[in-house]
Amino acid sequence: MIRNLFEKRISRRTTLASLAAGTAALSWSDVAFAATDAPFRHGVASGDPDTTSVVLWTRVTASGDVTLVGEVAHDPDFTAITASAQLPTGPDRDHTIKWLAHGLEAGQTYYYRFRLDAAVSPTGRARTLPSGKLDRLGIALASCSNFAFGYFNAYEAIARDAAVDFVLHTGDYIYEYGHDGWGDEVARDLGRRHDPAHEIVSLSDYRRRHAQYRTDAGAQAMHAAHTFMACWDDHESANNPWTGGAQNHQAGSEGDWQARREASVQAYFEWMPVREPEWLDRQASTRMQFWRSYSFGDLATLTTLETRHTARAEQVDYAPLMAQTGDAEAIARFRRDVLGAPGRRMISPECEADLTRSLEQSVAAGQPWRLIGNAIPIARTDVPDLVALGVLPDPDAPGAPFAGAALGNAKVLAAKGRAGLPFYPDTWDGYPWARERLYDLARKAGAEDLIFLTGDSHSFWANSLKDAAGRPVGVELGTAGVTSPGDFVESGFGDALSKALDKAFADHVPEVVWTDNMHQGYVRLDLGREAAEATFIAIDTIISRNFRPFIVNRVGIGRVAGTVGFI
Repeated sequence: MIRNLFEKRISRRTTLASLAAGTAALSWSDVAFAATDAPFRHGVASGDPDTTSVVLWTRVTASGDVTLVGEVAHDPDFTAITASAQLPTGPDRDHTIKWLAHGLEAGQTYYYRFRLDAAVSPTGRARTLPSGKLDRLGIALASCSNFAFGYFNAYEAIARDAAVDFVLHTGDYIYEYGHDGWGDEVARDLGRRHDPAHEIVSLSDYRRRHAQYRTDAGAQAMHAAHTFMACWDDHESANNPWTGGAQNHQAGSEGDWQARREASVQAYFEWMPVREPEWLDRQASTRMQFWRSYSFGDLATLTTLETRHTARAEQVDYAPLMAQTGDAEAIARFRRDVLGAPGRRMISPECEADLTRSLEQSVAAGQPWRLIGNAIPIARTDVPDLVALGVLPDPDAPGAPFAGAALGNAKVLAAKGRAGLPFYPDTWDGYPWARERLYDLARKAGAEDLIFLTGDSHSFWANSLKDAAGRPVGVELGTAGVTSPGDFVESGFGDALSKALDKAFADHVPEVVWTDNMHQGYVRLDLGREAAEATFIAIDTIISRNFRPFIVNRVGIGRVAGTVGFI
């Protein structure tokens, strides 16, 4: 069953105790960050691990070509160096370093640092993937970190969470907007306006934006403390891209889309601790084919998806239908012939093939858990008729309590509810053919027990998934944004109505068990051999560095009639 600790009013002091336990375990990082040398102002990071290697990253502020020394040890004092390397860098890679440290032992913790002459980087901690028997695994799920909206306090909470073994970031690690874009009103008050000031388009722009995000203390702490795994979503390039363009790309003023996308991908690979294609054990891999598979001993496999640049069909526009929301036949035709048109892909055939292989191997190995790193919500979220239910005041009625942007947002939400349309066409809801194809692929692989780990929506979710025939396929855990606000709050509906809308979705949308768009934070998934638990951890403020984490909810996950479900 779902245990909602927030509604039961468990004291914050009690809730904090389990999270604060990580502080002592990471006391080494406090020392490391107390005296960071200026050349290493963007910190360090580790990521994309396997059982014998891990990517180690830093960036040095310098001019011209330079050579760093990288060092790896079993202890944070570096009394015995287990690996070292000479690492050249320069302007051609924005002075970033990615070192694939190999020859390591499975399931081990390592410490690493970089040196440039007399300057020494902060110390980072890295983990290799475990092999053999494994009884537990803790994964932190994060998404949607918009610099303009506030401090990345959720990242710092993850850094100090002793139950976290690895971090999975499911996208929107940066945002592309300029000073005239989303969040700038908040950014002005906080002194966190985006750099550069304009919307980012060129390689130089994307590099500067990544550099700005890496100055955040919470981001630096998380990357130093935990090994990172990732998939990207849209804002790493531009809002709502597909293979031929993006909603937030105007060719007339912003040039060629392909050039912009290539610039964003190059900067991403320079600034993130991810393997280059030639470091992967698969053929014909390109940077655009950014998906991965991680096996955690005999306990779990995590496979990430690429849903933006290698296959995605263009998003469907609801606008032409809005005037016909009372026409049931028009809605049915739209859902069948437009939304549901065969061939509207989300992931590429190559990604499907690698996912199939990963799932089949996991099933054959007898692992109890199969996780999918998923950038966008996959649960069906057809909007209920919120006006008829008495939850949303009729925005067209005299005296409706809406004005300005909130009025327009209320009208759109009411229209979707009258028509029973999916919440957003950019999610898997806008690609039902592709979703069924994915579910069928998993079923044929013997994996009808998936746990999707999802970002993008800026809300917490616990969703119970079924295919079009009503057969269970697993569950979905969605994380709130690190800083990006929930949709209902951002729409100007106020706290009371936003909470009521959350409850209405849980009460009236069959696949939604629980949701919360009121907070920012992260999800921690704790896997055991027989059962798992997801903890939804919120941050009490993102506009001050003086913050506290607290638990909003916990859900148990276990075996239910041949699949996984909430228990």
